[in-house]
Amino acid sequence: MIRTLAAALAFVATIIAAPASAYWEYGHETVASIAYRNVSPATRAKIDALLRQSRLLETPTCPARTIEQASVWADCVKPLGQRFSYAYSWHYQNVDICKPFDVKSACRDGNCVSAQIERDVKLLQDKAVPVREKVQALAFLVHFVGDLHQPLHAGDRGDLGGNRARADYGIYAPEKFNLHSIWDGPLAERAISTPPSLVRVYSPAAKAPVQAGSIEDWSRDSWQVAKASVYATAMGDPCGPAPARSHLDEATIAKLVVPAREQVMKGGLRLARLLDEAFAPAALPPAK
Repeated sequence: MIRTLAAALAFVATIIAAPASAYWEYGHETVASIAYRNVSPATRAKIDALLRQSRLLETPTCPARTIEQASVWADCVKPLGQRFSYAYSWHYQNVDICKPFDVKSACRDGNCVSAQIERDVKLLQDKAVPVREKVQALAFLVHFVGDLHQPLHAGDRGDLGGNRARADYGIYAPEKFNLHSIWDGPLAERAISTPPSLVRVYSPAAKAPVQAGSIEDWSRDSWQVAKASVYATAMGDPCGPAPARSHLDEATIAKLVVPAREQVMKGGLRLARLLDEAFAPAALPPAK
């Protein structure tokens, strides 16, 4: 009993200290690994060649030598003062789940995650773009596709992506927990760790329906998960009065593992499609 209590307290302390890194290092890296396994061999070679130039980013504290490192680079550089402050709003698009889906209203002037995904693909396809900018576009692309598939980066109800929606996670109820930190942290950790591994080569039949559609379609998909899985589960009526604090019991958490796993899988396979499109041979810059 004492050992169990000690483990529980250690877990809570870890979450309080770093509520986002528990998932979105693990989550982003998993999305990146799935994509890397499912791109064409030619695309994989182009990714590796470009990331070998990652020193051009001049961010030694935030390496991007592998696709997994690149997947967390956009978060790693946030503390670097004014250098990357312009990109803060590129990580999300808080589309109101209680109104008809309208991504354009959340993406004014391209300052949202879906618009930046489209931009990064175009930068990688453009032969005139310098190598340094292509490395940065690749790192942003890998990260932003992961962000788009965290449901609370795609839809909310005016609560900063669930950051203002206080919630308990099973028996753990640290004061700093909210819906966003739960989906970023312990829920994602459990979902990704649940067998079988999400990191594998998927069959063409499995990939086709997931990879179909546009970035706007994928945005709507994640927005719908925010409404139907995140808020409806925590609040009953996703657009009704918000409780002072929601409680996710063990049975509820077990059910949420399924959509949480699906979002990571979708992110990985959709990223693979975009990377193949970005590095299509006809669009590649001359080798150096």
